[in-house]
Amino acid sequence: MRTASVNRDTLETKIKVSLNLDGKGTGKFDTGVPFLEHMMDQIARHGMIDLDITCDGDTHIDDHHTVEDIGITIGKAITEAVGDKKGMTRYGHAYVPLDEALSRVVIDFSGRPGLTMNVPFTQKRIGDFDTELFYEFFQGFVNHALVTVHIDCIRGFNAHHQIETVFKAFGRALRMALTPDPRMEGAMPSTKGVL
Repeated sequence: MRTASVNRDTLETKIKVSLNLDGKGTGKFDTGVPFLEHMMDQIARHGMIDLDITCDGDTHIDDHHTVEDIGITIGKAITEAVGDKKGMTRYGHAYVPLDEALSRVVIDFSGRPGLTMNVPFTQKRIGDFDTELFYEFFQGFVNHALVTVHIDCIRGFNAHHQIETVFKAFGRALRMALTPDPRMEGAMPSTKGVL
């Protein structure tokens, strides 16, 4: 089983992330940031990852530390669960629409962190959630999962639809990249021999 449980405790947040990369897509969340939980549910459901996240963060200040640190902790947990990467597909991509919005996410478990994110949000906030924090989530994730991720919202005028398509596509791209490739069994998916 490709599973992991990671704790991250700082003066700003106390986080526990447990996940199963070969799960049923169930999510359980207690973070103090409801809209982020809605997005984490998209990762779980569309990535077919069982994901359990608890966070006690300094949301009385704002949501920044909670959002960024959850991205960091998920990244660490995925790195631990993936292991040596032998036999994995490595690359994943997905296009996902939601009404007028369409997003594309491409991921490479390259061992090199990199984020290119082009989401021209039509609003600064979705309810009480600051849309610029999504960049912080993904930056924290890529830095600690050691992956390259390209995120593009190709079109959309409803900010909720824009980001929901991103997270659904992210979940689907993760699912593809993390799926074991029977033809690569026991082999590293790189000509370098390491990732």
